[in-house]
Amino acid sequence: MTVDDTGSGAGGDGRVDPHAPDNGEDPLALRLEQLILGAERRYTPFQAARSAGVSMELASRFWRAMGFADIGQAKALTEADVLALRRLAGLVEAGLLSEAMAVQVARSTGQTTARLAEWQIDSFLEGLTEPPEPGMTRTEVTYPLVELLLPELEEFLVYVWRRQLAAATGRVVQAADDEEMVDRRLAVGFADLVGFTRLTRRMEEEELGELVEAFETTAADLVAARGGRLIKTLGDEVLYAADDAGVAADIALRLVETLANDETMPELRVGMAFGTVTTRMGDVFGTTVNLASRLTSIAPRDAVLVDSAFAEELIRTGEAPVSEAEAAAAEKEGEETPSYRFALQPMWQRPVRGLGVVEPWLLTRRDGQSC
Repeated sequence: MTVDDTGSGAGGDGRVDPHAPDNGEDPLALRLEQLILGAERRYTPFQAARSAGVSMELASRFWRAMGFADIGQAKALTEADVLALRRLAGLVEAGLLSEAMAVQVARSTGQTTARLAEWQIDSFLEGLTEPPEPGMTRTEVTYPLVELLLPELEEFLVYVWRRQLAAATGRVVQAADDEEMVDRRLAVGFADLVGFTRLTRRMEEEELGELVEAFETTAADLVAARGGRLIKTLGDEVLYAADDAGVAADIALRLVETLANDETMPELRVGMAFGTVTTRMGDVFGTTVNLASRLTSIAPRDAVLVDSAFAEELIRTGEAPVSEAEAAAAEKEGEETPSYRFALQPMWQRPVRGLGVVEPWLLTRRDGQSC
């Protein structure tokens, strides 16, 4: 809701009729908005900022960060909008957040919930609001359905957010120092569907959507179940991270194995790297992430490539032998050897644009290790 800095739009005494719909707007859409927001339209942006006790400049920054569209000075804001402004500004005034951090909070929350809302409408409410009987319209079904679902979905959203916040907070307090809270050593993996561009030309849009949804669902479930964190999905590609290289390796191989057993899914390739990663707003950045992405682009079909730092970490933690020849020699001589989970095969060195010469390693499971 980027706005003008004027106070125009109200009547001569500044009061507005909260029940009067704006010209050209669907009355049912307004009723749904009031149901979801829990309040009626009362304020222009200028009036909302003034009621919240914040400047128009700061209010505009918060609204832009939350992803709200420019509404000029239309009477479209509610008491909830005023309260949200007061809360964010109050955190800044109390010194709990800097203004820049408050804007980041608004932006991260807006971006995340915008995607969630779009998904729920596209994939959830759209199907449920199909008219159950001839003669009924979708709009006649939508209002009572939203009225029933809204409190349940709201409670569930808060529950999941609290669980995720607890997990993220636990990771932060376990960091060795303040620097590690932002720049951490993580295993980062990209999993990419092979030949996705060709599929987009051959498949119907609905089929393609179902394939992408199945891939994202499978990847999200596997990453979560094995202790990793899904950073983001990009249609034909997912990015995930894990604190432990062994966990990340297991996730990568399980993804390849799971999709290989599904005849409806394309082949998969995975690239992983281990090293320092900068985290911002739930995303990860840095050379380690770039290297994992490059390794994905050169990985063979249904295979996993890792960088040398990732291979060294698996060796250091006893997840993989220094070499298969050394492990075989120890076994032949009857020496007790660790139960390695993974095998590493050095591949050809090659230059990678922007990263110099890298030595990829092919990651596989060792014989006898179940998936």
